[in-house]
Amino acid sequence: MLKKIAVVAIICWSHFNASSQNINQLITATEAKRIESYLASDELKGRKTGTKEIDMAANFIAAEFKKSGLKPLGNLSGYLQSFNNIRTKFINANGTADGATIETANIVAITTDSIININEKSGYVVKTINENDNLLAVATDIYQTKKNSIVFVNTAFAKDFNRLKRIKRDGFSIDYNTVFVLLNTVPTSFQFTINNQVTANVLTNVVGVLPGKSKKNEYVVFSAHYDHLGIGKANAAGDSIYNGANDDAAGTTAVIMLAQYFSKIKNNERTIIFVAFTAEEIGGFGSQYFSKQVNPNEVVAMFNLEMIGTESKWGKNSAYITGFEKSDLGTILQKNLAGTAFKFEPDPYPSQNLFYRSDNATLAALGVPAHTISTSKMDIEPNYHKQSDDVASLDLDNMTEVIKAIALSSVSIINGKDTPSRVALKN
Repeated sequence: MLKKIAVVAIICWSHFNASSQNINQLITATEAKRIESYLASDELKGRKTGTKEIDMAANFIAAEFKKSGLKPLGNLSGYLQSFNNIRTKFINANGTADGATIETANIVAITTDSIININEKSGYVVKTINENDNLLAVATDIYQTKKNSIVFVNTAFAKDFNRLKRIKRDGFSIDYNTVFVLLNTVPTSFQFTINNQVTANVLTNVVGVLPGKSKKNEYVVFSAHYDHLGIGKANAAGDSIYNGANDDAAGTTAVIMLAQYFSKIKNNERTIIFVAFTAEEIGGFGSQYFSKQVNPNEVVAMFNLEMIGTESKWGKNSAYITGFEKSDLGTILQKNLAGTAFKFEPDPYPSQNLFYRSDNATLAALGVPAHTISTSKMDIEPNYHKQSDDVASLDLDNMTEVIKAIALSSVSIINGKDTPSRVALKN
């Protein structure tokens, strides 16, 4: 019996070593440098959302997906997944309550309409927020009912009233309005007019699909965001470009290289989706939109790659997984790397809430075992959101090893042998 086990172990290890040798030829530091050097180049001026330079980055990523032979997602005709980002700028508001004038500062509207005219006959649900209530909690609950509502807020919240504007930031169009008025009593009659400037900007994710064999309707997602901060005030060295080499050209480079790798080894029983998200830095709108285009019940796992270009706190050949305890995906990856020099660790920065701060969060909230893999030392990372985050600051050799580890550790999920447990949904 022991002899039989030993033979099986030798066969498995030999297979792993063969895969390792193969991967050393398919995932190389030279290729990582080629891709990184373009995405983090001065030519792309920091890949700020809404600029022509981020469009150039999108076209580059799409071309790389095409070279790997990926297919478009769903009904898309190509790799660009475009959507409207709605921006609402307040112009003015006025109104009366039981004949008394209400000042503009005492009216806040959460809306994507350019104009709202309402009165007591408009059919809006009337709500109140009382002195002893939790202002933002009650206001958010009312907003999330998704009904046209007018809410009269006790004047005890006068100092915090403007915080209600934070309930919804720029993003997607909504078909209901929530109007807050700072007033202690519910008036018998009222009339309010709110005017906004509404603009729609087209934003673009880049998505490619490698169809599976026996489990085509089960999906594994590899993702990263390709936007960054653009151009800002020059630093002491005269550099004004936030190149975002680590944040997150590194992750995007990994997604492109993983697409190359899996399209060549062709061992995916499950369908793999490769996606580069836009607008992470301004609210995660790219991943939010993408999450609405897939069925979360069909997504088996999501590997979100964020800032993998520097050594982790444990040094080389290591990375961490956010939300490690929320599913057994991390345990599966550790098992698949047993006997190698590479280690995946739980997130060492739990107080920073990283699991909910990146593009994995939207699908994770829907139960998908969606986790972010990173090496960034979030407590002391010297180049985070600085102009010095350029290619020269990266350890491309170590980054290449991280990409190899992701490829090898995910194989049992890709080939359908392992299925990670779901993330528990919040009540």
